[in-house]
Amino acid sequence: MRNSMIGVVIGRSGAKINDLQRSTNTKIQIIKGDSEAEVKIYGSKDMKEKAKAAIETLIKKHESYQSKSDVDNVASQTPVGRDFSRNENVREHKPSIDWDRIKAKVVEWEKTKWTELPPIKKNFYIESKATRSMSEIQVDNWRKENFNIMCQDLKDGEKRRIPNPTCRFEDAFRHYSGLLESITSSGFRSPTPIQCQAWPIILQGIDLIGISQTGTGKTLSYLIPGFIHLDSQPIPRAQRNGPGMLVLIPTRELALQVEAECSKYSYKDLKSVCIYGGKDRDRQIQDVKKGVDIIIATPGRLHDLQMNNLVNLRSITYLVLDEADKMLDLGFEPQIMKILLDVRPDRQTVMFSATWPDTIHRLAHSYLKDPMMVYVGTLDLVAVHTVKQNVIVTTEREKRALIQEFLDNMSPDDKVIVFVNRKLVADDLSSDFGIQGIPVQSLHGDREQEDREQALEDFRSGRVKILIATDLASRGLDVNDVTHIYNYEFPRNVEEYVHRVGRTGRAGRTGTSITLITEDNVKIASELIEILKEANQSVPEDLVKMAKQYKLHQRRKEAEKTSRNFGGKSKHFY
Repeated sequence: MRNSMIGVVIGRSGAKINDLQRSTNTKIQIIKGDSEAEVKIYGSKDMKEKAKAAIETLIKKHESYQSKSDVDNVASQTPVGRDFSRNENVREHKPSIDWDRIKAKVVEWEKTKWTELPPIKKNFYIESKATRSMSEIQVDNWRKENFNIMCQDLKDGEKRRIPNPTCRFEDAFRHYSGLLESITSSGFRSPTPIQCQAWPIILQGIDLIGISQTGTGKTLSYLIPGFIHLDSQPIPRAQRNGPGMLVLIPTRELALQVEAECSKYSYKDLKSVCIYGGKDRDRQIQDVKKGVDIIIATPGRLHDLQMNNLVNLRSITYLVLDEADKMLDLGFEPQIMKILLDVRPDRQTVMFSATWPDTIHRLAHSYLKDPMMVYVGTLDLVAVHTVKQNVIVTTEREKRALIQEFLDNMSPDDKVIVFVNRKLVADDLSSDFGIQGIPVQSLHGDREQEDREQALEDFRSGRVKILIATDLASRGLDVNDVTHIYNYEFPRNVEEYVHRVGRTGRAGRTGTSITLITEDNVKIASELIEILKEANQSVPEDLVKMAKQYKLHQRRKEAEKTSRNFGGKSKHFY
């Protein structure tokens, strides 16, 4: 195309070319020449043709609009009675780009893209007599007694009935004997509150948003209904040409943990594979090619396989976004968007998150259809109430002595995660304790994947009772017998503090957290006080004093700023 058309295709700040690449799942490169530019399009054959047609449409529309615009300009500037018989440069005024027509073509293409896919079934729920017989008062009382479970229907227009909770495993899975036996043989006596309310919603084929603290049983909330969904589809598994269930997870450790749970409750020989960075890529590709039913993946590695056409996502009918807030914090939203372009739009989607910020609200609005929401207690940030939270206001110099005193007084049954912010601090503490003969393990992003897995295995098995970790271990890490959390360094925000504290007091147990606070953490003092008050924990006087001093300091800064703006004198305006 001509060089003058480059701006037309790219658009302001690259808006048009980015839209084109997103809608066609291609990469477009424009190389400017002397008079003409070369356009290179990368992608599948169909997508390249679609992108080329869209670019040509843009250019034609622009040329037509430009011609008409010039005619109108000439007409508006010509005096009355001017002779148009002479040969003058007359060009037409171009019309505006018909974006509605272009969007309609994209919608039409989207429909044809999925026409060949087999039908799917979503509703498998048969309400038990015991669940159906619960009165409205009984349901309300149950929800209040079980951590004040709240439910909302986010569908526009007429609201649907929120299903009653399935208070026993039999109420949800009595028609699936294999699953019921697998669950009961694991030693569970009853489902957790989030499971009781989530299962009847998911089993009806309704999209779900679950907001709950870590350690409340979210993994089984989506895995077991997913097993039923996969096994009950009208098309046999052998004829689906790809996996039926996709679970997106933010970190490698969580992905491996979910894969272990998936294998533990295996149902009807469903095959799963875990795809994540840091491990043999070729081996993971071979595992996918052998044929799998469930993919558990981190967004980065899965996007890599997707862009190289090494995995088929068109067969996915059940999608899970687990720890969605953490995935956004880690910057995975672009990869998630591209992955979901290849997942059929009529899928069932389940999203779990520990918090409900605006970014998660937007993600849910984009990728879920008419969902219901289940959350525990409140959408505000709170810490688990089964953990006693101790806060110590100290100095950097005194920290080593305090943690040394804690380790010296540990009982044989204690197990502690020591959280730090920096990898260097984790290595320093590990080295110091190792020299003293104290067995420890460390977990952070600079360690090789095998070393990270070994560190977790040593900690889970009890070979070491002390794990020094960065926030890599603050989300979803399932080690039920952790007795203490020691925040040697306060995290970058209160949200991560809540997640760290949630690593203990799990599965009905109680726990203790110890947090060291210094003057460097003065900004978060007020927020931390609110967290402590909500959980009925004691608030140290030094922490209250710190919060007051910071507020006073902020007021002084504002006053000084105002004074500087006016030069220290009152201004007169005329």
